[in-house]
Amino acid sequence: MWPGRLVALSAVAALGWWLIAEISGGGHEEDATVFLLAISIILVAAKVGGEVFERFNQPPVLGELLCGVVLGNLSLAGIHLFDVLEEAPFLAVAAEVGVILLLFEVGLESDLEELLEVGPSALAVASLGVVAPILLGTAASWAFLPEDAEWFVHLFVGATLCATSVGITARVLQDMGKTKSPESKVILGAAVVDDILGLIVLAFVLGLVESADSGAGTGVSLFPILLILVKAIGFLAGSLLMSRTVIVPLMGIVQRFQSKTIPLVLSVAYCFAMAALADLIGLADIVGAFVAGLVIDRAITLHFGEQAPTRRIDSAIQPIGAIFVPVFFVFMGLRVDLHSFAFAEVLVFAAVLTLVAIASKQVCSAGVLEKRVNRWAVGVGMIPRGEVGLIFAGVGSTVMVAGAPVFSPETFSAVVAMVMLTTLATPPLLKAVLAPTAPDSLSAQSELLSELGERRRNPASAIPRKPRNESRDH
Repeated sequence: MWPGRLVALSAVAALGWWLIAEISGGGHEEDATVFLLAISIILVAAKVGGEVFERFNQPPVLGELLCGVVLGNLSLAGIHLFDVLEEAPFLAVAAEVGVILLLFEVGLESDLEELLEVGPSALAVASLGVVAPILLGTAASWAFLPEDAEWFVHLFVGATLCATSVGITARVLQDMGKTKSPESKVILGAAVVDDILGLIVLAFVLGLVESADSGAGTGVSLFPILLILVKAIGFLAGSLLMSRTVIVPLMGIVQRFQSKTIPLVLSVAYCFAMAALADLIGLADIVGAFVAGLVIDRAITLHFGEQAPTRRIDSAIQPIGAIFVPVFFVFMGLRVDLHSFAFAEVLVFAAVLTLVAIASKQVCSAGVLEKRVNRWAVGVGMIPRGEVGLIFAGVGSTVMVAGAPVFSPETFSAVVAMVMLTTLATPPLLKAVLAPTAPDSLSAQSELLSELGERRRNPASAIPRKPRNESRDH
């Protein structure tokens, strides 16, 4: 059995090696063949890297990112076979589609009513988790980057530090059986609000950068700030209003179509249209994608009522995202220049950013208002930057001012290193700070033992009771 598998794998590897060598040495630079081969390499690498990291109880996104870093820097070892990946046409567009779909999924999974009903602690934690990293990150950038770096570069570094990856923290809490703990509710509620505030901050900073690029001024003026805030709030409010006045009535029409794929296709089309609209008015396209997810989720709830859980499109979107989202993370890794880490300044800046990223999120613990909540756990749970930090870094490396990107290759590499280190550090730190507390399962076992004791004393109480409705997160 094993010899047959070995021969098959060797044949596949040889075929792939021949294809890459043929295209790398041939005249296919303008051919779609390069793009198709690049996508196939990236998808395989992403799944292999993600699987390896998941087996070590680490977020798969780190494996996808690391595979991109390796493939993009093999030239340092004299291997130029995969240089074709960096030159593949339309690969950046495929990566952009991936991040748009990622934020669309996040919007679909975010319940607007739950966001509005989030407790005071979660709101306070999220607010502190945005303000403190921006201030400390901007100060660190100002202290360590060269003197000729513009003010908006420092501000963008600070904005990148404000992001929090709710998915990574949620996965750790789930593995520990802590999803129903008070700490978990505060962390997850704050992380979702943190994402929304982070996207507003991103839109705000992008507006300032575009203002600087257009020559409106070298400093910060009040009018552009107010204009950006009005755009962001107006876009969100107008989109949510449209969910009731336009999207809900359209759902009644869509139900009459015979094709079962119409809801999915129209939802994705709406996502892309909202992303384009957000970009046209000066906001980030990912802001439009996130809002589109919120709008469709709310419209489904309003139109179908109690049947809404059976009408959700999350599961239909996931296979599409499974193809394009990994392209974004591998593409981000491809753009990391390991050669830049040969300079001590870049290593020091990456280390300082990591320390600031961890310390600034501990300020969140001051926002916990409840007495019986582990404040350290809340602060640690807000540390990972994950995919959200990479999104910010990617935007910073593509937005141009006077023909140059906001993030230089060295700054981008340092920021990506910070994202990876904070994401790797969170699982062990969170397990350490939550370990002294009793797990949720113990309280459940205690309740069960008490109920069994009551049934023994009173057999009549052993009549089966009607189960309660389970929550949506279960």
